[in-house]
Amino acid sequence: QVQLVESGGGLVQAGGSLRLSCAASGRTFSSYAMGWFRQAPGKEREFVAAISWRSNTDYADSMKGRFTISRDNAKNTVYLQMNSLKPEDTAVYYCAARSSVLVPTTANEYRYWGQGTQVTVSS
Repeated sequence: QVQLVESGGGLVQAGGSLRLSCAASGRTFSSYAMGWFRQAPGKEREFVAAISWRSNTDYADSMKGRFTISRDNAKNTVYLQMNSLKPEDTAVYYCAARSSVLVPTTANEYRYWGQGTQVTVSS
């Protein structure tokens, strides 16, 4: 069983930055693939970024060059650094985990989910 707790969301102006954190419980965090997804009101949950246990990464095209996913296995934490934020980045951001050597990019591949953290980007 893995429990995930996101933090770091908030209100930021367009062009600004935020860093989201996702703290995971459990002793096998280092063997888990971790992902970030987001869901805006009235929209489907969409993939943002993912990182394998070996720190291989993958990003949605619209996030490449602006967002960076990283992990600190010693702290059982995965991060999402978000730069050059746009109003369309406004959403609830969710952290997800699954035991995998791959870099899953679809929501149904993930077993564990956090409660989400709100990110609001004002224009």
